Amino acid sequence: MTQNHVSGIETSAISVLKRAVEMDQSGCFESSLVYYQEGIQLLLDVLKAAVKDESKRGHYRDKIKSYMERAEQIKAHVKQMKEEGKYHEQIRIAEDATGYSFESLFKPYISNLLTEVWVEDPYIRHIHQLYNFLRFCEMLVKASCKVKTIHLLTTREETDSGQQSSALSELKESLSVQGLTLDLQYSSTIHDREIRFNNGWIIKIGRGLDYFKKPTGRFSIGYCDYDLRQCHETTVDIFHTKHTKTLGDS
Repeated sequence: MTQNHVSGIETSAISVLKRAVEMDQSGCFESSLVYYQEGIQLLLDVLKAAVKDESKRGHYRDKIKSYMERAEQIKAHVKQMKEEGKYHEQIRIAEDATGYSFESLFKPYISNLLTEVWVEDPYIRHIHQLYNFLRFCEMLVKASCKVKTIHLLTTREETDSGQQSSALSELKESLSVQGLTLDLQYSSTIHDREIRFNNGWIIKIGRGLDYFKKPTGRFSIGYCDYDLRQCHETTVDIFHTKHTKTLGDS
Protein backbone atom coordinates (compact mmCIF):
# COMPACT_ATOMS: atom_id res chain seq x y z
CA MET A 1 0.00 0.00 0.00
CA THR A 2 1.51 3.34 -1.05
CA GLN A 3 1.89 6.31 1.26
CA ASN A 4 -0.62 8.27 -0.83
CA HIS A 5 -3.15 5.47 -0.47
CA VAL A 6 -2.63 5.36 3.28
CA SER A 7 -2.97 9.13 3.47
CA GLY A 8 -6.26 8.87 1.60
CA ILE A 9 -7.58 6.25 4.04
CA GLU A 10 -6.49 8.42 6.96
CA THR A 11 -8.33 11.43 5.50
CA SER A 12 -11.45 9.30 5.03
CA ALA A 13 -11.20 8.05 8.63
CA ILE A 14 -11.00 11.60 9.98
CA SER A 15 -14.04 12.64 7.91
CA VAL A 16 -16.11 9.62 8.95
CA LEU A 17 -15.23 9.94 12.64
CA LYS A 18 -16.01 13.65 12.58
CA ARG A 19 -19.45 12.73 11.28
CA ALA A 20 -19.74 10.11 14.03
CA VAL A 21 -19.01 12.68 16.74
CA GLU A 22 -21.51 15.14 15.21
CA MET A 23 -24.26 12.49 15.17
CA ASP A 24 -23.31 11.42 18.69
CA GLN A 25 -23.50 14.98 20.04
CA SER A 26 -26.88 15.54 18.37
CA GLY A 27 -28.32 12.42 19.99
CA CYS A 28 -28.52 10.34 16.80
CA PHE A 29 -26.90 7.38 18.50
CA GLU A 30 -27.82 4.55 16.13
CA SER A 31 -26.54 6.60 13.21
CA SER A 32 -23.37 7.56 15.06
CA LEU A 33 -22.60 3.89 15.71
CA VAL A 34 -22.48 3.19 11.99
CA TYR A 35 -19.95 5.99 11.48
CA TYR A 36 -17.88 5.05 14.55
CA GLN A 37 -17.59 1.45 13.33
CA GLU A 38 -16.64 2.51 9.81
CA GLY A 39 -14.11 5.08 11.06
CA ILE A 40 -12.51 2.66 13.54
CA GLN A 41 -12.03 0.10 10.77
CA LEU A 42 -10.36 2.72 8.58
CA LEU A 43 -7.98 3.67 11.41
CA LEU A 44 -7.17 -0.01 11.96
CA ASP A 45 -6.34 -0.29 8.26
CA VAL A 46 -3.98 2.69 8.52
CA LEU A 47 -2.37 1.27 11.67
CA LYS A 48 -1.76 -2.16 10.12
CA ALA A 49 -0.65 -0.99 6.71
CA ALA A 50 1.67 1.92 6.95
CA VAL A 51 2.41 3.62 10.22
CA LYS A 52 6.05 2.81 11.11
CA ASP A 53 6.69 5.51 13.69
CA GLU A 54 6.03 3.97 17.12
CA SER A 55 4.81 7.28 18.58
CA LYS A 56 2.29 7.55 15.78
CA ARG A 57 1.24 3.94 16.32
CA GLY A 58 0.64 4.74 19.96
CA HIS A 59 -1.39 7.79 18.98
CA TYR A 60 -3.59 5.73 16.67
CA ARG A 61 -4.01 2.99 19.28
CA ASP A 62 -5.19 5.56 21.80
CA LYS A 63 -7.62 7.07 19.28
CA ILE A 64 -8.99 3.67 18.32
CA LYS A 65 -9.39 2.67 21.97
CA SER A 66 -11.19 5.93 22.75
CA TYR A 67 -13.62 5.58 19.84
CA MET A 68 -14.25 1.90 20.62
CA GLU A 69 -15.04 2.71 24.24
CA ARG A 70 -17.49 5.41 23.16
CA ALA A 71 -19.11 3.03 20.67
CA GLU A 72 -19.59 0.43 23.41
CA GLN A 73 -21.14 3.06 25.69
CA ILE A 74 -23.56 4.01 22.92
CA LYS A 75 -24.45 0.37 22.26
CA ALA A 76 -25.28 -0.14 25.94
CA HIS A 77 -27.33 3.06 26.07
CA VAL A 78 -29.26 2.20 22.91
CA LYS A 79 -29.93 -1.33 24.16
CA GLN A 80 -31.29 -0.02 27.45
CA MET A 81 -33.51 2.57 25.75
CA LYS A 82 -34.88 -0.08 23.39
CA GLU A 83 -35.64 -2.42 26.29
CA GLU A 84 -37.49 0.40 28.05
CA GLY A 85 -39.34 1.36 24.87
CA LYS A 86 -37.99 4.92 25.13
CA TYR A 87 -35.64 5.10 22.16
CA HIS A 88 -36.10 8.24 20.06
CA GLU A 89 -33.68 10.19 17.94
CA GLN A 90 -34.30 13.14 15.68
CA ILE A 91 -32.45 14.20 12.55
CA ARG A 92 -32.98 17.72 11.26
CA ILE A 93 -32.32 18.06 7.54
CA ALA A 94 -31.51 21.69 6.77
CA GLU A 95 -32.66 23.55 3.67
CA ASP A 96 -30.34 22.74 0.73
CA ALA A 97 -28.46 20.10 2.77
CA THR A 98 -26.92 17.15 0.91
CA GLY A 99 -25.84 13.68 1.99
CA TYR A 100 -29.30 12.33 2.76
CA SER A 101 -29.97 9.70 0.13
CA PHE A 102 -32.25 6.86 1.17
CA GLU A 103 -29.17 4.65 1.56
CA SER A 104 -27.53 7.15 3.92
CA LEU A 105 -30.67 7.89 5.92
CA PHE A 106 -31.99 4.36 6.39
CA LYS A 107 -28.72 2.38 6.60
CA PRO A 108 -28.47 2.42 10.43
CA TYR A 109 -31.90 0.81 10.79
CA ILE A 110 -31.55 -2.02 8.28
CA SER A 111 -30.48 -5.41 9.61
CA ASN A 112 -30.66 -9.09 8.72
CA LEU A 113 -33.84 -9.27 10.79
CA LEU A 114 -35.67 -6.96 8.39
CA THR A 115 -38.11 -8.91 6.19
CA GLU A 116 -41.17 -6.65 5.90
CA VAL A 117 -41.66 -2.91 5.39
CA TRP A 118 -44.76 -0.72 5.63
CA VAL A 119 -44.81 2.69 3.92
CA GLU A 120 -47.68 5.06 4.62
CA ASP A 121 -47.36 8.16 2.47
CA PRO A 122 -50.29 9.97 0.85
CA TYR A 123 -48.05 11.54 -1.78
CA ILE A 124 -46.82 8.70 -3.97
CA ARG A 125 -48.82 10.03 -6.90
CA HIS A 126 -46.89 12.36 -9.20
CA ILE A 127 -44.01 11.20 -11.37
CA HIS A 128 -41.18 12.47 -9.13
CA GLN A 129 -42.89 10.96 -6.07
CA LEU A 130 -43.22 7.62 -7.86
CA TYR A 131 -39.51 7.76 -8.70
CA ASN A 132 -38.77 8.46 -5.03
CA PHE A 133 -40.67 5.32 -4.04
CA LEU A 134 -38.85 3.36 -6.76
CA ARG A 135 -35.49 4.49 -5.37
CA PHE A 136 -36.63 3.54 -1.86
CA CYS A 137 -37.47 0.04 -3.14
CA GLU A 138 -34.12 -0.18 -4.96
CA MET A 139 -32.39 0.70 -1.70
CA LEU A 140 -34.13 -2.22 0.03
CA VAL A 141 -33.29 -4.61 -2.82
CA LYS A 142 -29.58 -3.70 -2.55
CA ALA A 143 -29.43 -3.63 1.26
CA SER A 144 -27.97 -6.42 3.38
CA CYS A 145 -31.36 -7.61 4.56
CA LYS A 146 -33.98 -10.15 3.54
CA VAL A 147 -37.02 -8.02 2.73
CA LYS A 148 -39.75 -10.08 1.13
CA THR A 149 -42.77 -7.77 1.34
CA ILE A 150 -43.19 -4.02 0.93
CA HIS A 151 -46.60 -2.59 1.85
CA LEU A 152 -47.58 0.79 0.40
CA LEU A 153 -50.60 2.75 1.58
CA THR A 154 -51.13 5.97 -0.40
CA THR A 155 -53.86 8.09 -1.96
CA ARG A 156 -55.11 7.56 -5.47
CA GLU A 157 -54.40 10.20 -8.11
CA GLU A 158 -57.65 10.55 -10.04
CA THR A 159 -56.43 12.95 -12.73
CA ASP A 160 -53.23 11.28 -13.96
CA SER A 161 -54.84 9.22 -16.76
CA GLY A 162 -53.51 6.02 -15.24
CA GLN A 163 -49.90 7.18 -14.71
CA GLN A 164 -49.84 6.26 -11.02
CA SER A 165 -51.53 2.88 -11.39
CA SER A 166 -49.42 2.01 -14.44
CA ALA A 167 -46.14 2.95 -12.71
CA LEU A 168 -46.96 1.03 -9.53
CA SER A 169 -48.11 -2.01 -11.50
CA GLU A 170 -44.82 -2.00 -13.39
CA LEU A 171 -42.88 -1.65 -10.15
CA LYS A 172 -44.88 -4.50 -8.59
CA GLU A 173 -43.99 -6.78 -11.49
CA SER A 174 -40.33 -5.72 -11.40
CA LEU A 175 -40.09 -6.38 -7.65
CA SER A 176 -41.63 -9.84 -8.10
CA VAL A 177 -38.74 -10.73 -10.43
CA GLN A 178 -36.42 -9.86 -7.51
CA GLY A 179 -38.44 -12.10 -5.19
CA LEU A 180 -40.26 -9.24 -3.42
CA THR A 181 -43.99 -8.65 -3.08
CA LEU A 182 -45.49 -5.16 -3.33
CA ASP A 183 -48.77 -4.98 -1.41
CA LEU A 184 -50.54 -1.86 -2.68
CA GLN A 185 -53.50 -0.22 -0.95
CA TYR A 186 -55.22 3.14 -1.38
CA SER A 187 -56.95 5.41 1.14
CA SER A 188 -58.68 8.75 0.67
CA THR A 189 -58.24 9.76 4.32
CA ILE A 190 -54.59 9.21 5.27
CA HIS A 191 -52.46 12.23 6.04
CA ASP A 192 -49.53 11.12 8.22
CA ARG A 193 -46.29 9.80 6.75
CA GLU A 194 -44.67 6.81 8.40
CA ILE A 195 -42.31 3.95 7.57
CA ARG A 196 -42.22 0.82 9.72
CA PHE A 197 -39.62 -1.93 9.65
CA ASN A 198 -40.49 -5.25 11.27
CA ASN A 199 -37.15 -5.24 13.08
CA GLY A 200 -38.68 -2.62 15.38
CA TRP A 201 -37.77 0.70 13.75
CA ILE A 202 -40.34 3.40 12.99
CA ILE A 203 -39.27 6.37 10.87
CA LYS A 204 -41.44 9.46 10.55
CA ILE A 205 -40.30 12.03 7.98
CA GLY A 206 -42.11 15.36 7.91
CA ARG A 207 -42.18 15.40 4.11
CA GLY A 208 -42.38 11.64 3.63
CA LEU A 209 -40.12 10.34 0.87
CA ASP A 210 -40.55 13.61 -1.03
CA TYR A 211 -37.80 15.66 0.68
CA PHE A 212 -35.49 16.10 -2.31
CA LYS A 213 -35.40 19.26 -4.38
CA LYS A 214 -35.83 19.20 -8.13
CA PRO A 215 -32.41 19.19 -9.84
CA THR A 216 -31.54 22.17 -12.01
CA GLY A 217 -31.26 19.92 -15.07
CA ARG A 218 -30.96 16.35 -16.25
CA PHE A 219 -27.19 16.71 -16.52
CA SER A 220 -26.64 18.53 -13.23
CA ILE A 221 -24.86 17.06 -10.20
CA GLY A 222 -27.37 15.30 -7.96
CA TYR A 223 -29.66 14.19 -10.76
CA CYS A 224 -28.59 10.53 -10.41
CA ASP A 225 -26.78 10.45 -7.06
CA TYR A 226 -29.25 11.43 -4.34
CA ASP A 227 -26.46 11.95 -1.81
CA LEU A 228 -25.55 14.98 -3.93
CA ARG A 229 -29.17 16.13 -4.33
CA GLN A 230 -30.19 19.17 -2.28
CA CYS A 231 -33.00 18.64 0.22
CA HIS A 232 -35.97 20.58 1.50
CA GLU A 233 -35.88 21.35 5.21
CA THR A 234 -37.57 18.57 7.16
CA THR A 235 -37.38 16.59 10.39
CA VAL A 236 -36.88 12.85 10.72
CA ASP A 237 -38.02 11.18 13.94
CA ILE A 238 -36.88 7.63 14.65
CA PHE A 239 -38.42 5.39 17.29
CA HIS A 240 -37.93 1.77 18.28
CA THR A 241 -40.50 -0.66 19.62
CA LYS A 242 -40.18 -4.35 20.39
CA HIS A 243 -43.75 -4.83 19.23
CA THR A 244 -44.02 -3.45 15.72
CA LYS A 245 -47.61 -3.07 14.52
CA THR A 246 -48.65 -3.09 10.92
CA LEU A 247 -50.22 0.07 9.51
CA GLY A 248 -53.61 -1.57 9.60
CA ASP A 249 -53.51 -2.29 13.33
CA SER A 250 -55.16 -0.02 15.83
